[in-house]
Amino acid sequence: MSVARRIALAVAVFLVVVLVAGVITTVTFVRRPLPSLGGTQQLDGLTGDVEVIRDELGIPQIYADSAEDLFMAQGYVHAQDRFFEMDYRRHVTAGRLSELVGANEAALEADIATRTLGWRQVAEQEWDLLDPGTRSYLSAYADGVNAYLDGRQPSQLGLEYTVLGMSVQMDSIEPWDPIDSLAWLKAMAWDLRSNYGNELARSAIYGQVGDLDMVEALYPSYDSSRNLPILPTAAEVVAQQEAAAAEESQSQGMDLTGGSEGEADAGADVTHDPYSTGSVAAGDVAGAAQTALDAIPALVGAGDGLGSNSWVISGEHTESGQPLLANDPHLGLGAPGIWYQVGLHCNERSEDCPFDVAGYSFSGLPGVVIGQNTDLAWGLTNLTSDASDFFLERVYSDGTYLRAGDRLPLVERTEVIEVNGGDDVTIAVRSTPHGPIVSDAIDSTRAAGDLPLPDGSPPTGLSGYAIALSWTALTPGRTADALFAMNRAADADDIAEAAAMYDSPSQSFVFATTDGVIGYQAAGAMPVRADVAGAVVPSDGRWPRLGWDPAYDWQGLVPSEEMPSVTDPAEGFIVTANQAVTSPGNTPDLATDVDRGYRAQRIRDLITAQIEAGEPFTTADMTRIQLDEVNPYAQMLVPVLQRIRVQDDFVAEAVDLLDDWDYVNDPDSPAAAYFAAVWTNLLRLTFWDQVPEAQRPSGGSSSLDVVRNLLEDEASPWWDDRATLTVVEQRDEILGLALVDARAQLTVSQGKDPDDWRWGRSHQIAPTHALLGGGAGVPGIVSDYFNPDPREVGGGSSSVNATSWDASAWVGGYADLSVTAGPSMRMVIDLADPDASTWQNFLGSSGHPTSDNYDDQFERWVSGEPYPWAFTRAAVEAAEDRTLTLTPPG
Repeated sequence: MSVARRIALAVAVFLVVVLVAGVITTVTFVRRPLPSLGGTQQLDGLTGDVEVIRDELGIPQIYADSAEDLFMAQGYVHAQDRFFEMDYRRHVTAGRLSELVGANEAALEADIATRTLGWRQVAEQEWDLLDPGTRSYLSAYADGVNAYLDGRQPSQLGLEYTVLGMSVQMDSIEPWDPIDSLAWLKAMAWDLRSNYGNELARSAIYGQVGDLDMVEALYPSYDSSRNLPILPTAAEVVAQQEAAAAEESQSQGMDLTGGSEGEADAGADVTHDPYSTGSVAAGDVAGAAQTALDAIPALVGAGDGLGSNSWVISGEHTESGQPLLANDPHLGLGAPGIWYQVGLHCNERSEDCPFDVAGYSFSGLPGVVIGQNTDLAWGLTNLTSDASDFFLERVYSDGTYLRAGDRLPLVERTEVIEVNGGDDVTIAVRSTPHGPIVSDAIDSTRAAGDLPLPDGSPPTGLSGYAIALSWTALTPGRTADALFAMNRAADADDIAEAAAMYDSPSQSFVFATTDGVIGYQAAGAMPVRADVAGAVVPSDGRWPRLGWDPAYDWQGLVPSEEMPSVTDPAEGFIVTANQAVTSPGNTPDLATDVDRGYRAQRIRDLITAQIEAGEPFTTADMTRIQLDEVNPYAQMLVPVLQRIRVQDDFVAEAVDLLDDWDYVNDPDSPAAAYFAAVWTNLLRLTFWDQVPEAQRPSGGSSSLDVVRNLLEDEASPWWDDRATLTVVEQRDEILGLALVDARAQLTVSQGKDPDDWRWGRSHQIAPTHALLGGGAGVPGIVSDYFNPDPREVGGGSSSVNATSWDASAWVGGYADLSVTAGPSMRMVIDLADPDASTWQNFLGSSGHPTSDNYDDQFERWVSGEPYPWAFTRAAVEAAEDRTLTLTPPG
């Protein structure tokens, strides 16, 4: 169950009383927070008039004479539409959620975990590092937020406060602080932290299976001969095309007659290394760290489905003769949606007011995160780099830890967590030079340190193992400077300059200029790791490192000028979709645990085919690619499944659906529904008996490569079901059982006739509010207010239209195939004409559930039909629906 669901508010029952009390009461309480979006409003601190022109979707375009007035107005507008979302985020990022929601176990655990990491402290330290102009913009933004808060009661700011106020004290709202905006950057970096989960999972799985080779089989290296990296060499492009042609000629699948022979060489023995002794302690403490850190609510999303598609095509291949750029970040899909569309325009651009930019922003943060200005457009995808490491520490009950043979004192600080309506909670946060210790942060994980050590000595009290987190985002940085630099960037040099300041989260930038240049730039603080001789497990960041051995320490950061980049590649296009930046073995070594590249390769294939056909690209073509729903799992596995002998006609009736399937996950497809059920059962039957519950495969792209490799080894120990002690299962038995179980489950859930099955019936998107999303304690009538009705959708994990789902999530014996993440927005930018660009947000611009703009973009998000993007002043005025004028007093 998600953290947000565990923080469900029982007090929401109050709203039922309000709603049934009559129309007048309903209007008073439910519509009271809706802001006035027209007319004139005086704001202290403005130096001139500011216009806020909104279209019928409520998207504001802001016009001002100074940069400070521009960002002050953005703060005011964000507060109008999204203040509760902003307030919730700042409480989470500061470890103060208990102050907002009161006594709640999940909220307290979230606060403890966040305080342990110290996000707010790092944000405070960043303030003095920032450029004076950036500090001025952040301060102006905070002034705008506070101008809207001034004189308003909580019930006037969000319906959520009315609900909360029935169980906790909710007298007033504290002012917004510029540090609140900086702390939000830490939450964004946390949710996009890449291989963090895999690192702990390797250790936890090893603790259960005790076999390093079996663990490594679950994390195969990136195969650039199948799916090209972001920056392929010309030779790699040719080799990949040849490999694809060879695989196509063998499309009936792989050999199902033989297995592999031999064993991998054993690793070297390292004294006191838990991995060399087969100790389960390292695995148990890794699992404890995972549990503790999972307590932090996801604010932009969680799981394998997080990522993005972005690509850019040069003018030589477009109808207009100028570049086209597409981006659709795959994040959590809650209510309200993550992004907020906005335009920020200086009436006259100058050195003091250099902004003429529009795109997608985050409420609580000034500026535009992704979008276009008059010279350049840019998109972002997660770099999936390895910017964090867990360090396995030897700790002792006297408050010391082991370091290079010495016992040194742990650094300890005290944190006091205030609980609204309850007693304060005091915690101690312990740290080593590698970072805060996270494995014993909460009560439920503290016992993990009380495990026998490899040398046989018994732990005492808190002695034993602990895990500390090193993460580049816990070092103060200048990402806020980078955001404003991106907003005013005009060329590739400006992009490189902004990227050099962009610390976390690590991102892949694609960009295009009105001069016709296209490019790519990797950005983010990346640690340099030494190759430790004699290490039992790889020392490249894939496994927790040994904190007591200085050889495992980071050796600094990759210089920004060495981060990969390119402008105007010979192919005439660039595709980034969270795959490897370069092939394995190249430097700098950014990561091993990356997306396996199936989305990226599908996009490349579609682009290449259209170029070879001589058909120039339009914005409609870019949107068509964004909506592509081909299933790469099916392309790999269906030919194999079709050769499994099925004796039961009842099951064969379902398997026959796969015969003529085009591998497209259309919402009306019976075959897509059946294949998804087969896939979830295959993962369950293969891995669940040998993998800890928290590490069960979620079915992301790495699972595809794992299964592909295992299919070549019919006798792999992963196929065996450990529960059947007298039988050793092999590949074909597990594949057959998956076909049978999927048939039985869909018969119950969707009916006896396979032709009546539909993928969309299983695969739905249900946007939920962070606190009032439903579940225990939230009445249906309340949930209906805050949560739009579910919609059936197509696509799936690793499809270009990446509506991901979690194959490890089962409820009552059935896989839950609901959407967990997906395109949080879609945009296509035409560098020939900014008004010809298109965009589309998930749900809508407003955070008020009774606003017409709360979910008015949802239907077209489901259908994939974008809206025109008015950028120039003339286009904005033509689309005008309401205008708010903000003026200085007097």
